[in-house]
Amino acid sequence: MTEYTSFDVAHLGNVELLTPTFDESLWFFRDLLAMRVVAEEGDSVFLRTWDEYQLYTIKLTAADDAGVGRTTFRTTSQEALERRVAAIEKMGLGTGWVDGEVGTGPTYMFQDPDGHTMGIYYESERYVATDDKPALKNQASAFPGRGVNARRLDHINYLAKDVVANGEFVAKALQGRESERIALDEGGFAAWWFHFNNKPYDIVYSAAGLKHGNRLHHIAFAPDTREDILKAADIFLENGIHIESGPHKHAINQTFFLYVWEPGGNRIELANAGARLLLDPDSPVVEWTQEERKKGQAWGMKTIETFHTHGTPIVKK
Repeated sequence: MTEYTSFDVAHLGNVELLTPTFDESLWFFRDLLAMRVVAEEGDSVFLRTWDEYQLYTIKLTAADDAGVGRTTFRTTSQEALERRVAAIEKMGLGTGWVDGEVGTGPTYMFQDPDGHTMGIYYESERYVATDDKPALKNQASAFPGRGVNARRLDHINYLAKDVVANGEFVAKALQGRESERIALDEGGFAAWWFHFNNKPYDIVYSAAGLKHGNRLHHIAFAPDTREDILKAADIFLENGIHIESGPHKHAINQTFFLYVWEPGGNRIELANAGARLLLDPDSPVVEWTQEERKKGQAWGMKTIETFHTHGTPIVKK
């Protein structure tokens, strides 16, 4: 039976993205994904998707290289936060408390075994719409009706040197529940998916094809429908955004997807992940073999080579 502490983490909170082409990346998220700038601080801007209940969704920061900065997770209560902090400290990967950013409360910072910077918090300020007040009381702000209309942040996928070590960390420290994984013939996993609530996944670790850890594979945003993702492909085509793969359907977790590279080089996914929900708290993990994965995606499209090699920061040979 699932332990009650398996629900200590509510969801992926927000993500800091680093970009060497700040103005172009800001244009991508603000104008093409229809995200709203809610705050500016130094070399960073904070943006929110239109139905984000918190004050911000991503922090976009100017940097020499693309990649991921701080990723945060929100807990379900103050008591849950204290339990998770104790577990992280016991594993020796905590770095201490800091003030939260733009509407988030005290945040405990830590690292996963690969060195990705993370934080966990509970206190969060709700967004209050002003000139973007919605017609319906049960959404955070008005539907923007332009661009891709990204509704919410869905998940993050990291490139890691050791998928097993990082996956075990998520399971023990954050009480992440595994949904699916790809088993390697020689042992271990090529990729491992974890979720905190009813979504099929919030955090994923993928094997780093170039054997360099502490990198980002992608972050994903969810629009409303598959049709929105098809329209997004046309929007990206018209605006010169590199379309890497899709639109298509994943075999794993059945997500309808589109992958692009934003101007800074970070891979961004548009994902209709809400089509499959894990309502069973004791849902068994689905394991795929290497032979099964050779069949490609759900409808037969093969996984392209850059999916195993491209990540940010770019590895300089």
